[in-house]
Amino acid sequence: MNPELHFITLATEDLDAARAFYRDGLGWEPLLDVPGEIIFFQVAPGLSLGFFDAEKFAEDLNHRVAITRVSGVTLSHNVGSREAVATTIDRLASLGVTVLKAPQEGAFGGIYHGHVRDPNGIVWEIAHNPGWRIDEAGNVLFG
Repeated sequence: MNPELHFITLATEDLDAARAFYRDGLGWEPLLDVPGEIIFFQVAPGLSLGFFDAEKFAEDLNHRVAITRVSGVTLSHNVGSREAVATTIDRLASLGVTVLKAPQEGAFGGIYHGHVRDPNGIVWEIAHNPGWRIDEAGNVLFG
């Protein structure tokens, strides 16, 4: 199997709050939005991030999986400048998002970052990392 991932779908107890965080807070345009059911955002070529109403998510799995909050995971969104880190975190905070770590120097490799928690409990790192980039072929490069 090729190392590819096409959909990341997470259950959410509050689809409207998830929509506000990603659409209004991060400024992402929905790829597909079915009110009361599911919303998808394209996050990379060939990759979408979806939020599925928790009750419908459970139904889709024949109620065989307990719906729990995601923990021990951080998703990262890299922005083009240190100022964009602060602007993004301020915009999210204005929507009532919990700021876990205000923008500051990171402990590792010249990163400037902060952390917020989305309505589903997912920790997001908003970062400016000048040592990270994506080349023309879509490969992630460090250093």
